[in-house]
Amino acid sequence: MATATRKIVILLSPTMPELPDIAAYLTALEPLILNQPLHHVRVAGLLLLRTAQPPITAVDGLTVRELRRIGKRIAIGLDHDLWLVIHLMIAGRLHWRPQNAKLAGRNNLAAFDFPNGSLLLTEAGTKHRASLHLLVGEDGLRSIDPGGLEIFSADLDSFRAALTAENRTLKRALTDPRILSGIGNAYSDEILHAAKLSPIALTHKLQPAEWQTLFDATRDTLTLWIDKLRAEAATNFPEKVNAFRPDMAVHGRYRQPCPRCGNEIQRIRYADNETNYCPHCQTNGKLLADRSLSRLLRNDWPRTLAELESLKRR
Repeated sequence: MATATRKIVILLSPTMPELPDIAAYLTALEPLILNQPLHHVRVAGLLLLRTAQPPITAVDGLTVRELRRIGKRIAIGLDHDLWLVIHLMIAGRLHWRPQNAKLAGRNNLAAFDFPNGSLLLTEAGTKHRASLHLLVGEDGLRSIDPGGLEIFSADLDSFRAALTAENRTLKRALTDPRILSGIGNAYSDEILHAAKLSPIALTHKLQPAEWQTLFDATRDTLTLWIDKLRAEAATNFPEKVNAFRPDMAVHGRYRQPCPRCGNEIQRIRYADNETNYCPHCQTNGKLLADRSLSRLLRNDWPRTLAELESLKRR
């Protein structure tokens, strides 16, 4: 008699592009639009453009002089110190298309027309949260910067100081844009797995050796993925950015084997948030699913990724 096999189907929702993904976009965009004139910006999404002054027509004909990352945002610097700042949020994506590509369909929100092609901004789904700002100068850029620490310009002491300013779970501290810049749900999972630390460990309870481990894991994990995604973007525009990648250790791999120990990856789900972790490697074999955990998540985690991303340093 044949034995039945269990088939696990996991539906993966879009995830917000994070630091490595933004780095890949910048790598792909640099040879395409840097030092190129921006002929025109066509905006189709009614809620996309969040600024009125200067008017969006002010960039017509200006040349792109600089590309920059601000948190999880892409900043395109033009003549006269004007900056187009794109925040893709969860479902926004960029695509490179032939010149003057049509803005057809409700998912196509904007097109940036250059002599050699058009950069299209799309957003899947009905909750259009992606944004476009036109800002002036460094003061304008600071107005939309959440203020998080840049990990590659930080040392261990500044890293620890930032994460211990409040007593937070490691998951929340790593993903809060006011604390660290550019890290979200996906890469925080990978960092914590690499560091062998629980996502619900409190920052005020970490030992000195664990701080060094976490600092190293954060830099090493992000460097690994930045290098990998930049290499891919150097040859092919990153049309399908997604943080669910088969070579990740834990993120998006619920019930799959941990690449380090072989045990099943588990998950914590609260509201719109999900964390993946390995019980054997990170929580001393404990499954994180009790009432005290639910209270902890309610007190420490925002209900949505959009709510988290809207936080700014006062």
